[in-house]
Amino acid sequence: MRRKLTPYILLVPQTILTILFLVGLVTGITQSLGMIPAFGMTEPTLRYYREVLTKPDLLESVLYSLKIACSSALLSTAAGVLLCGILVTGRRTKGKMMRIVQMPIIVPHVVAALFVINVCSQNGLLARVCCRLGMIEEQQEFPMMIYDSHGIGIVIAYLWKEIPFIIYFVIAIMANIDGKLGEAAVNLGAGRLQTFFRVTLPLCMHTICSGFLIIFVFALGAYELPFLLGATTPKALPVQAYIQYTHPDLRNRPYAMALNGMIIVISLVSAWAYFMLMKKNLDRFVRK
Repeated sequence: MRRKLTPYILLVPQTILTILFLVGLVTGITQSLGMIPAFGMTEPTLRYYREVLTKPDLLESVLYSLKIACSSALLSTAAGVLLCGILVTGRRTKGKMMRIVQMPIIVPHVVAALFVINVCSQNGLLARVCCRLGMIEEQQEFPMMIYDSHGIGIVIAYLWKEIPFIIYFVIAIMANIDGKLGEAAVNLGAGRLQTFFRVTLPLCMHTICSGFLIIFVFALGAYELPFLLGATTPKALPVQAYIQYTHPDLRNRPYAMALNGMIIVISLVSAWAYFMLMKKNLDRFVRK
């Protein structure tokens, strides 16, 4: 009897967490529609979503977050795939090299932010080196790479964290393809570079796109790096949502929930795209 009950007992924590998540999700959606009975707001409305997309400061936050998420995900994916190809071609897919690659993944984002500040700020390591070499007269002449309106410091921090993730995510399948079909292509007269772009890369494309979607959604909804490295204005979506949520006027809370709703909608679209990629991969595997 005890053995039969054990699986159900083990499911209790997951069930509780799922219920709490669903309650929070439903509450957030209803509040984003302006339904907060405690404040006398009982009529559903899309006004807050319209204002998020029309108010200059709120719309700027949406576009700013999309720009950071897209640029960091694209650059991380491109660099990660390139480095992954170099490691696979050099047969360095195991051992110490992979442990070095995995190190940034386990480092918290707060530590990554401090690293970027110490290296890329106008008082950081790069500015001091450039000043010492005579490239600039004063450290304040060093380009503004953090707390800037373009989010350069945020993107740099994401690159440091996400490039190893892409490598770790893609390298197993890329090494498997290169080890079988790649060697066959080389034996038939194709060069290593030609084999990579004509054989290995196309067969890895679904996995690469899946990795891109994962880090895009993460960068879109992450709070720490935009808060620690972002400019005063514009603010990223999660930061702006937190500001609206903690506003003294509690009637501003629907704005916070509408901003979170934007993140949820974009995340759901990305999740649907990820699911379709996985389904396509599974269908192709079944046909084989």
